[in-house]
Amino acid sequence: MSEEYIRGQISAKEDEITRIEEDASKKDASAEAEIEEEFDPKIEEAKAKVEEEEGLRDEAIEKAAEWTAKKKEKIAAAKDANKKLNTLKSDKEKSLNVKLKEIETEKKSQIKEIHGEIKALQKQLLALEKEKAKQAKQAEQAED
Repeated sequence: MSEEYIRGQISAKEDEITRIEEDASKKDASAEAEIEEEFDPKIEEAKAKVEEEEGLRDEAIEKAAEWTAKKKEKIAAAKDANKKLNTLKSDKEKSLNVKLKEIETEKKSQIKEIHGEIKALQKQLLALEKEKAKQAKQAEQAED
């Protein structure tokens, strides 16, 4: 083996390395383009989905805050309405009791007055009966 032959072999091997590197470089570029072609549309679609979902999430958070405020407002309103209802029921019961007591008092007063009149009439009746008995006795004595 001559020096020239060995140098030729080295040069050929270096050329082979260069060719392998060029092929690899072409394959790298091709692989990059192929992978970009495969994944870039999916990545764009995923980005769009992320933006959409984040928008919906933000909207849901905003609405949840609104509903939480509305919930607090309605809890307070319902509490006030319930308090008013209970007050009205209580007032109704008190008013009814007062009215029934007034009616009972009036009834007792009227009945007492009528009982007084009945007693007066009974006294008159008793007096008439005594007078009648007295007259009957006098008439009997007059006959004798």
